[in-house]
Amino acid sequence: MILVGGQGTRLRPLTSTVPKPVVPLVDRPFISYMLEWLREHGIDDVIMSCGFLATSVRNVLGDGSGMGIRLRFIEEPDPRGTAGAVKLAEPMLDERFVMLNGDVLTDIDLTEQIAQHAATGARATLALVPVADPTAYGLVILEENRSVREFVEKPSSDSVESNLISAGAYVLERDVLDLVAPDRNVSIEREVWPLLVGDGLYGYPSDSYWLDIGTPARYLQGTFDIIEGNVETAVRERLGSDWLAVHESAEVFGRVIPPAVLERGVRVAEGAHVGSLAVLAEGVSVGAGTTVERSVILNGSEIGEGCQLRDCIVAAGCRVGARTKITGGAVLGEGVTIGADNVITRGARIFPGVTLPDGAIEF
Repeated sequence: MILVGGQGTRLRPLTSTVPKPVVPLVDRPFISYMLEWLREHGIDDVIMSCGFLATSVRNVLGDGSGMGIRLRFIEEPDPRGTAGAVKLAEPMLDERFVMLNGDVLTDIDLTEQIAQHAATGARATLALVPVADPTAYGLVILEENRSVREFVEKPSSDSVESNLISAGAYVLERDVLDLVAPDRNVSIEREVWPLLVGDGLYGYPSDSYWLDIGTPARYLQGTFDIIEGNVETAVRERLGSDWLAVHESAEVFGRVIPPAVLERGVRVAEGAHVGSLAVLAEGVSVGAGTTVERSVILNGSEIGEGCQLRDCIVAAGCRVGARTKITGGAVLGEGVTIGADNVITRGARIFPGVTLPDGAIEF
């Protein structure tokens, strides 16, 4: 069961018009990475708990048959929290099931996690990953047998016993849902896990790749990690030994530096420089003398001549005028028009449909 009911507010304006699970990430909807990961570990029956723009999610993903899985949907009538959403789907669940936070990009060995769960006789097994700064997170403290001893919220640096946090991937026995009251908002992290400490709650530590794609900066990081091969995905095979995926219909008159992905109908004009770490989605055009690096440009956007795009995200259907600079984590929402000679930087977020005239902004 995958929880995708949030509105993705931290990722706006990308999620202002597109639900977070189907926001494009490199060459497919974001949630496809999780579905492919599940299939690789033998899970072929998936329930998605949706809220915001649920119909759009179903329209994009369909019934899952194209990915070799059975995909079913359930809609929360109102926000139910992480445990409440699963309780709503209880009649659809097996005696043992996997619960996932839909915001995560990971290649954790789920098969091994499930095997540990069975071997220990656990009621719930939490995938755990290490973090560099434990003081910024809620930590999970394990006993030697990997049972959970306690949870510690944002400890001080002199009292840190662990650097493990929850990765949002849980193996559960269905009887855990007996602890969840029906028809109300319940947090599995705050209200259920504490009840299971000493009663069948285990951790599964992993050093595998894990990233919460919750902000534009992390969206870009996830993109770079995928096309650099830092996380195991199907995109790696497509990039090949030269770390380039350029569709045969793309017209490239400029220079492309790997790793990079250029989709169907992309046009890169003479003197333009694309990459490294660039994704140009279907129908994108890049003008003469323009540089696009460490950036994502989504479907049908047009970038004018002499522009500089670096560390930025441009959503679908945008128009960027000549000599404009978009840098520093800036994000353009869908259908934005930016005139010539503008400077958009410092994490600026331009929301869908906005039009800025020539020279309107210069930091």
